[in-house]
Order: sequence, then structure tokens, then C-alpha cells
Amino acid sequence: MPRVLLIEDDPSVREGVELGLRRRGHEVRAAATGEAGLAAMAEFRPDLMLLDLMLPGMNGVQVCRQVREHSQLPIIMLTARGDDFDVVIGLEAGADDYIVKPARTEVIEARIRAVLRRLDDGGSGRQAIEFHGELAIDRVGLTVTKAGRPLALAPSELKLLLHLSGAPEQVFSRQQLLEHVWDHSYHADARLVDACVARLRGKIEDEVGSPRYVQTLRGFGYRFGPL
Repeated sequence: MPRVLLIEDDPSVREGVELGLRRRGHEVRAAATGEAGLAAMAEFRPDLMLLDLMLPGMNGVQVCRQVREHSQLPIIMLTARGDDFDVVIGLEAGADDYIVKPARTEVIEARIRAVLRRLDDGGSGRQAIEFHGELAIDRVGLTVTKAGRPLALAPSELKLLLHLSGAPEQVFSRQQLLEHVWDHSYHADARLVDACVARLRGKIEDEVGSPRYVQTLRGFGYRFGPL
């Protein structure tokens, strides 16, 4: 089972989430502050981080940014307010998903599985490595290079790129992407998609303002190409 690093300052929430995940077989390390959580990363070596947005001292957004400076560890942010402006900042900082508290353990478990799930590209007979302009996408090794340079993509960024590039020129609505990339089958927050697109463009595009790969069709959604 995935090893989970939980950073949450509310003792009742921290203890409840930790107990629920342990009962489902997860190894959990809990920390009450961002500083303590970052200090535990090297020793604990988590597979995923559950990160409270509103922390004392170093807040969740700052923790997320610091992690992203050197790691693509999957991050799910916890927030008590789903419409909080800081949710957008957290997503822009590199979070892969977010959960509004309070949340049942089975919901948290499902989001953990969704973030960690490898995409089945469904393309039997397709080449393992596909070339799109300067991008080389390895669907088996789950790596991406641009002009021969490896790109560090967070899980949601990689999943989004694999999904869009698997059907070049097909337009996907935000709701379709939420369902296929994030496994959110309900009407979820489109900010997840828009923030992830912005982060992905910052890594793969030559000019973010004039994207070559991930293009917007206003009023419809996003597509990959044409190049």
C-alpha cells in the first residue's frame, strides 16, 4: 500500500485521517506543521503527500512549492473551503488534486488511488515512444523529453499529456478530462484542469501564450495539436 505523509495541524482531523488510512493498510507519517512534514520526507520516503492548505507558519502553498523544487511527489491538498482562492494558488503551485474537509476515509482513499494510478493508454500496437515535434512521449516508461531534455512532470501533468496526446486533434471538455484524468465522475471543479494545463504548458511549450501542443478551443475545451 502507498506510504502517505499527512501534514495537518488540526489534531482531530489528523488523528481521524491517520487512523482511517492505517486501517486500510497504509503506512502513515503525520506532522502538525509544514516544517515538520518537510523534515520527515527524506527519512520516510512517502509515495504521496496529503497536505493541509491552511497551516501555521509555513502554509500548504509554500510547502507545495518547496516540494516541487526538487520532487514530483504526488500531492493532494486538504482544504476546509472548496471555493477558497488559495485552492487555485495551491493547484498552480503544483498540487495534483484537492479534497474539501471533512471527508470520509473512503473518499480520501479513492483520490489517493486515482492520483497514483498509472494510465492504461489503451493503444495496443502503438509505439511505446511517440514523437510530436520536439516532444518524445514514452508511454511504457512514463517519461517525456523535449529536444532530448527530460521533463519533470507531476502525476496529473503526465496523465493529462498522455490522455490528450493519445487522441491528437480531438477536443476534450473540462468535464471529460476530470473524468478520464482525475477519475472524478461527478461535476467537479474545472480549476483542476485549467491549473494543470497552465503548469503543463509552462514545461512543454516554447511560448505559453501561443501554445503549440496543448491548445484551447474557447467554449469547448482542450486538444493536443495539430502541430
